[in-house]
Amino acid sequence: MAAFIATLTVSAQDWAKARLEKSPRHGEWVKIKHGDREVNCFITYPEVKDKATAVIVIHEIFGLTDWARSVTDELAEARYIAIAPDLLWTTNNTGTEELVKSGGNVGRAIQSLPPDQITADLNAAADYVAKLPSCNGKVVVGGFCWGGTQTFRYATINKNIKAAFVFYGEGPKSKTDIEKIGCSVYGFYGGNDNRIGATVPNTTEMMKAAGKAYEPVTYDGAGHGFMRAGEAPDRGRSTEEEFAANKKARDDSWKRLKELLGKI
Repeated sequence: MAAFIATLTVSAQDWAKARLEKSPRHGEWVKIKHGDREVNCFITYPEVKDKATAVIVIHEIFGLTDWARSVTDELAEARYIAIAPDLLWTTNNTGTEELVKSGGNVGRAIQSLPPDQITADLNAAADYVAKLPSCNGKVVVGGFCWGGTQTFRYATINKNIKAAFVFYGEGPKSKTDIEKIGCSVYGFYGGNDNRIGATVPNTTEMMKAAGKAYEPVTYDGAGHGFMRAGEAPDRGRSTEEEFAANKKARDDSWKRLKELLGKI
């Protein structure tokens, strides 16, 4: 079932692929080597005069889909460099697309990824983008669903990250990990996503006790994955009310995200 859902989610994103194909901005694939491994990343550049801040985009549990890549284009449209590593990339030079085509269980593959490997891939992407001639050296991270949880985790590891934007992901459970966070964390949550929303009060308390900056915002009526669901051209299985709530949450979140990025 998980494989079917992942395949359905990926194949139903023609609208996201169309955005990439019509974009006037430059997007490209780049393989970044680190140690004995390399990770395939999709990067999009803004059309700006001056050097720009870079955003690392961490994909959902569905992998680096067309929608995840289209997020890099939207960020570039907002005048930021955006890079999205395919964390499913293997030593056999295969990643999300190949796994979906073969009928593999994308969710299970992602959940089995070694944390150290994820960290190494993200560090490689961060180092690569920070050193680009078009980057001002500032790097932030943002992720969705599984990627939101990884964003929070990554904030406990990389001290050079200037901000973390967590979209419906869980916070660290360890007080020790919380204390390692060196940047402001901004949360984006759906009001109808209690599985994740129920964890926010405890995360808030832990962040406050550790003296860490954490600003969670919950969007009424929105469900899990509202950033993607709120952009889709049709409502799928959601009701008209749910679809409207997801769309409003997405619009409000993009506005907030761009305002926060503008302050960095």
